[in-house]
Amino acid sequence: MADIRKKVDTKKSIWGFGANGWYIIFYCALMFWFYAGMNNDGTNITAPAISEKLGVEYPTVLSMGTIAGICAVVLWIIMGRVNIRLGVRVTSTICLAITGVAYMCMGNAVNLAMYLIAYICLGGAIMSAGYICGGVLVADWFPKKRGIVMGWTTMGLNCATAFFVPLLALLVNTRGVEFATIVLGSICIGVAILGLVTIKNSPLERNVYPDNVSKEEYETMYDTVDAVDDKSIWTVKQLLKTKAMWQCAVPTGLIQLITTGVVTQLVVRNVSFGMDQGQAILMMTVVALVGIVGSWLFGVLDQKIGTVKCMMIFGAWEAIALIANITETWAGIYISVVMIGMAIGGSANFMISLPANVFGRHGFSVVNSVLFPIQGLITCCAFAINAFALSMFGSLRYAFMIYVGVCVVYTIIVKFVPEFKYNRDINAEVKEQAIQSNQ
Repeated sequence: MADIRKKVDTKKSIWGFGANGWYIIFYCALMFWFYAGMNNDGTNITAPAISEKLGVEYPTVLSMGTIAGICAVVLWIIMGRVNIRLGVRVTSTICLAITGVAYMCMGNAVNLAMYLIAYICLGGAIMSAGYICGGVLVADWFPKKRGIVMGWTTMGLNCATAFFVPLLALLVNTRGVEFATIVLGSICIGVAILGLVTIKNSPLERNVYPDNVSKEEYETMYDTVDAVDDKSIWTVKQLLKTKAMWQCAVPTGLIQLITTGVVTQLVVRNVSFGMDQGQAILMMTVVALVGIVGSWLFGVLDQKIGTVKCMMIFGAWEAIALIANITETWAGIYISVVMIGMAIGGSANFMISLPANVFGRHGFSVVNSVLFPIQGLITCCAFAINAFALSMFGSLRYAFMIYVGVCVVYTIIVKFVPEFKYNRDINAEVKEQAIQSNQ
């Protein structure tokens, strides 16, 4: 398998996606932008505003994120099945429309129960859009370039930190959280309509080939069964009994748990060191701009050395960032914030890149429908860890200590992931190379 990576045209892999491919990348990046802005980073602004509006203690509002995440699992399962039946185009439209409406309701909640219900719908819908729909789009359109493509699409996460959060803060501070969520929710609904009109489920529907390759290369180096139509190779029961599925779900879920736990409270953490909210938001904005490059670099590294090795390097990177933050020195804080910004996109890369590496595009809509709820259930525990640290110790420092241990755990697990085990496109290329070498 190492030989295959050496044969990749790196320049072409990084840029050569074609006009249709770039549009898919942009659409996926937009879904990630809304996901990070509304469900993760934006809670730095909305949670305190809702706490003040409803007269509820901040840790209580914060803990709603864990409850919402657990309940949203049901929606992730439902959307996974809807995606299998209706396809990415329709499912992403449904998810983005629900997201927009839910965000409006969340900001205009009159009590904690309404806030929680809206948060459940928001998390269930936008995470389904980004990871279930976006993941299948990436797997189907870019089966051998998924690493670098995820590097491009997850720039949407850093762009949310850089642009969504300041915009949200401006709207909340000038017009209130109610108006802010109506404006941003309406934009999300507009993107839903755009997706319904313009997105295609597979490149073959656009009369182009996966990875923007030629017809000749596709027919010799790929398994030519259309992945969109080939859904019967996996069942839910089979996947739950497949070791490789758990080897993909657990480490990627743990990575996202850390990133979510850190990013959703980064402004609050910085304010606790003496910054005002404006300074803390400005720091996030600058770091996120640097982090856009980080998303791309981890994508290139994934494409160059392979997903498993890249994830192990990422584990060390994230652990160092957290340890620097735990020192609670100004030097450590600045170093950690920059490193965390670089890691925001990288963490999301692996949610799709690792399982697509192992399972390939054929039947991936079924694989992802089982995989993502497990990943998401692990991820939502971040809110509980943060709420526990704040309630028990009054500081997020202890949550960050827990996250360092989690880094060690997922790095060990990922070392044993069986790369390309069920990837039919890679196996087809290996077979063709063997034939050519024997001629």
